Amino acid sequence: MMQSTSFGPGNQGQQVGHNYGTINAEFHLPPERPETPPKPFATIPFSRDPDFVDRGDILEQIDKRCAEPAGRVALVGLGGVGKSQLAIEFAHRIAAAQPDTWVFWVHAGTQARVEEGFRAIADAVKLPGRNQPKAGIPQLVHSWLSNERNGGWIMILDSADDRDTFFSPIGDDARNKRPFAMYLPQSRNGSILITTRDKDLASRLTGRRQNTIDVGPMTQTDALTLLEKKLGLLPDPDIATDLVQALDLVPLAIGQAAAYIQARAPRSSLEKYLAEFRENERKRSRLLGYDGGDLRRDGGASNAVLTTWTISFDHIRSERPSAADLLSLMSFFDRQGIPGWVLKPSRTAKDTTRTRSLDGAGERDSDDGRSAADSNTDDGTDDNIDGEFEDNVARLRDYCLIVPDETGDEFEMHGLVQLSIRRWLEAAGQQEMFKNQCIDRMASSFPTGEYENWATCRSLFAHAEVALRYRPSKVTAEAWATLLHNGGWYAWSQGRYDIAQQMLDEAMKVRGRKLGKEDMATLASTLIFALVLKDGGQWKEAEKLEVQVMETCKTKLGADHPFTLTSMHNLASTFWNQGRWLEAEELEVQVMETRKTKLGADHPSTLTSMHNLALIYMNQGRWDEAEKLEVQVMETRKTKLGADYLDTLTSMHNLASTFWNQGRWSEAEELEVQVMETRKTKLGADHPSTLTSMANLASTFWNQGRWSEAEELEVQVMETRKTKLGADHPDTLTSMANLASTFWNQGRWSEAEELEVQVMETRKTKLGADHPDTLTSMHNLAFTWKDQGRHSDALALMEDCAQARQRVLREEHPDTLSSLAAVERWSR
Repeated sequence: MMQSTSFGPGNQGQQVGHNYGTINAEFHLPPERPETPPKPFATIPFSRDPDFVDRGDILEQIDKRCAEPAGRVALVGLGGVGKSQLAIEFAHRIAAAQPDTWVFWVHAGTQARVEEGFRAIADAVKLPGRNQPKAGIPQLVHSWLSNERNGGWIMILDSADDRDTFFSPIGDDARNKRPFAMYLPQSRNGSILITTRDKDLASRLTGRRQNTIDVGPMTQTDALTLLEKKLGLLPDPDIATDLVQALDLVPLAIGQAAAYIQARAPRSSLEKYLAEFRENERKRSRLLGYDGGDLRRDGGASNAVLTTWTISFDHIRSERPSAADLLSLMSFFDRQGIPGWVLKPSRTAKDTTRTRSLDGAGERDSDDGRSAADSNTDDGTDDNIDGEFEDNVARLRDYCLIVPDETGDEFEMHGLVQLSIRRWLEAAGQQEMFKNQCIDRMASSFPTGEYENWATCRSLFAHAEVALRYRPSKVTAEAWATLLHNGGWYAWSQGRYDIAQQMLDEAMKVRGRKLGKEDMATLASTLIFALVLKDGGQWKEAEKLEVQVMETCKTKLGADHPFTLTSMHNLASTFWNQGRWLEAEELEVQVMETRKTKLGADHPSTLTSMHNLALIYMNQGRWDEAEKLEVQVMETRKTKLGADYLDTLTSMHNLASTFWNQGRWSEAEELEVQVMETRKTKLGADHPSTLTSMANLASTFWNQGRWSEAEELEVQVMETRKTKLGADHPDTLTSMANLASTFWNQGRWSEAEELEVQVMETRKTKLGADHPDTLTSMHNLAFTWKDQGRHSDALALMEDCAQARQRVLREEHPDTLSSLAAVERWSR
């Protein structure tokens, strides 16, 4: 028989001895004591920032959207641009202006932090049931916030950068759990402000992209205000401006720099920081890695801007590796104007290590040159490649790491972001790989420097300049040399001689080491390098290289090979620059006749030789012969190339010069105006060829007695040449000499003398005492002295000039006859 024992007050203290049945017991926790609902307050974990800078109307935009029923708005931008600082300031303003409104701050970096934030809300409002063991805190908070009787509220979700935080199920049993996004209420009594780096996530959390506010770097004025608040009165506004610009106007970077300077004062200053920042990339990385601490940043967030951005990179790498690869590649380009077509991978790779000949440039007022260089363009595409590329671009845009231009065809990045990515790659051992990819892409995309390629060259040139700083591996050395060869060629065609010289010097050296000094690619780089030296007034250095190339070509290729003829042609042009017209004529006639035989009378290279021979005739005073050749070349070029082609313009320009020498000034002026205006449109107002047209037009005005018009043009040309070419460049000296002649005709003899003496002495040093240009300076200075009443000095100088011209030019040359006639008149 079963025994049973029941529990009751009478059996207290007794134990069950044997039990053969069921014991039922109920245990009840004591009921929760009712809690008095608190009055609304703010749970902002950060104090108000005394250095806060109000940035335009962003706070007003937030306020307006949060005032709407169930309003949601997201601040979207790169890490460190001040999204959280704006949210902190807004939260404090709401707390002060609307004391009956709850302000809840939730750090949204991870699911655990969001759960922690929701638990804090439950505690703040004293939610019943929150302390139950299996209390569903997200649901409890959602229900409370959705109840309009609980009053108004604003929730700030700060640093919501990971979509999995909001759109992956929460809890251990994923089948029965909802993602956190489902627990964000849409009740009319509340609004949500989100800060995030991810535009796509912002759109999903707010419901549409129109509810996002892009937060970029500061304006320069705001950046300077922030720096001044951090450091006090700025002693040198220019240095301060340069510094905030160097820091890309990013608030975190500016605050970081200010903290660094303050921590090291007085041994550090704005000027010292900027100098160190500009020194090299490694110094910049060290400075931007400084973590000075900030009370208004979450404890888990770094105050070093480079470390802050690493978070975004890591997100992208784990989520979409191909997008991270694209970002890595872009970090090695210039920060602006990165063309999408260069970034997009192609199905085929092309050999970009060889370039064939450059033909026919270097003569006065530049024929640009011809090449049969390998085409470096590849238009093959693939649907899968295109689709993946577009998806990668969209993801990088969502993270605010790249910004497209209005057409969507080009992108830009912050320079500090690029630096951060390169340091990130260096730490991962991948920097060299992506640098080499950049070099390969650029080498296969950058075309030769011929006129028809200028538009493409222009869009890529800034990236070629950046690549000049790289030192490639053995694998990409030839590709790098090809890029610099073509980049230097284009820079030369634009009159940018300094950067052209740097690029071509490197290309020539690398090709010489890798391929040999007698390889055609090496010779091609050497040839254009010599043209750059020549146009920069370094004629002796150019001649030395051109002789070397010419002799090598004769030996390897033969005397009538097109490349050999090009080298002879360029050497003849250098002789022309040096006033060695007989040597120039001998070479140019040989080249011209061979080209006529081998290529035909109307081949562009043959026309270039005829053009240069006409210039030699003109300088020898053989104007009829010069005119005959020039007209023939001009008409053929008009027919074959078009009236506004650069080579045609050069022919028109030189024919105008011949008219000028013949005193046919109206005809000269008509041609010169046409050439000048077309060159301004096609080349730009400060291109060397445009300046030459302006200078020659001024000379035509001078011969017509239109001295004020001549002076205006001459001053403009002279100042531009001083800036672009230098004060002692031969072209600058010609401008100064022409301006002196204008002063002389106006009776301004002291001003004329000052310029003429300066030009003559510089020419003696740079060109030599017997150079035709130096002799022209002597001739003109003698006339000035004569008009100043210094008859003895004038006669002695003119006699020296006449003797030198007889020796250097020839007895019957017009310039020689002019000097001899002056000596005869003044000796009476």
